[in-house]
Amino acid sequence: MHRVMRHPNFAWQEGYGAFSVSAPAVDEVKGYIRNQRAHHAKRGFEVDYLEMLGAGRVQFNKEHLW
Repeated sequence: MHRVMRHPNFAWQEGYGAFSVSAPAVDEVKGYIRNQRAHHAKRGFEVDYLEMLGAGRVQFNKEHLW
């Protein structure tokens, strides 16, 4: 459970996901974050999110995602 944070540049969404990252993958994730605007111009967030859920073997109901 998260506490409600009050900050002018930060807010929790109604729904969110959290994923851990192993130490060897930190640089790869940083690169993804740096380049995600260009990346998502070619490939939508929804595709990436579904791929992450599958890779993490997260069970989900598509009706509850979007």
